[in-house]
Amino acid sequence: MSKILVTGAAGFIGFFAAKHLLERGDSVIGLDNLSDYYDVNLKKSRLTILQNYHNFQFHHLDLANRQGIADLFANLQPELVLHMAAQAGVRYSLTNPYAYVDSNLVGFAHILEGCRHSRIQHLVFASSSSVYGANTKMPFSVSDRVDLPISLYAATKKANELMAHAYSHLYNIPTTGLRFFTVYGPWGRPDMALFTFTQAILTGQPIPVFNYGRMRRDFTYIDDIVAGVICALDKIPQPHPQQTEASGSPGTSTAPYKIYNIGNNNPVELNHFISVLEEYLGVKAIKDLLPLQPGDVLETYADIDDLVQEVGFQPSTPIEVGIPKFVDWYRSYYHLE
Repeated sequence: MSKILVTGAAGFIGFFAAKHLLERGDSVIGLDNLSDYYDVNLKKSRLTILQNYHNFQFHHLDLANRQGIADLFANLQPELVLHMAAQAGVRYSLTNPYAYVDSNLVGFAHILEGCRHSRIQHLVFASSSSVYGANTKMPFSVSDRVDLPISLYAATKKANELMAHAYSHLYNIPTTGLRFFTVYGPWGRPDMALFTFTQAILTGQPIPVFNYGRMRRDFTYIDDIVAGVICALDKIPQPHPQQTEASGSPGTSTAPYKIYNIGNNNPVELNHFISVLEEYLGVKAIKDLLPLQPGDVLETYADIDDLVQEVGFQPSTPIEVGIPKFVDWYRSYYHLE
């Protein structure tokens, strides 16, 4: 059993990860600022579930609060940190850039400082498939360079990887970054496609279909994601002394630092994703066909070989299984049955 700080504990991935850790007997310190980026009531509902566990404690705190984060680390002395909190969303970053600076850059620096002073055994943090930006080689591999982000959100996630490596190198903090690929499932974020599409289709509203539905995404079900997150948390990275600039991968280092892709390794066209949703709902969508939006990428496709080989990650949920599970939860949560 470990004492684990989970930031973003009222968020989508953070909630499921915290719940898994609680159920296996770990002591979880949950942190969240309960921001109004999306429906706070959904976050509070997730939090209510976690608060039923005797080994959970919650702290309502913003990452940008330097003293508050420092005091939390000093007073509670977590052994491991699972940092899932961030300002999410590509399109939102086009109109609200400072939210990303405050949370993803300033806030992450505060987490790194807390890890340094508390001698954390392992920091696992959320990166994103968005870091691949303008890359066109498929599937995306952690051995590829990621120097061309096409949104501020992506740039902050790339910056997180660089900041984490610096702290891992300077202070010998074992650190693992996880590049998430389009996570979906019950209790998901209301700003994500599956949630907004379901809501619109059931109320007879049109759904915005960008790039005319020809985008492809590596949709990854939440249970698969959480299994990978926990496996990664339990595997503390080791330095790679043989790593060199010429021969090494950007995903490994002479420091105890590792980057993994965590996705389904099976990209699906958006039009097919919508058709599976329509079939389960029994309703045809009204499609508002639109061009590609600024900051969006045409395709995401994860090379997960490292995660499979090194931590035993094995995604197993196709969208034909995952989408119905989400819809069943949605109908139940919003009392539509």
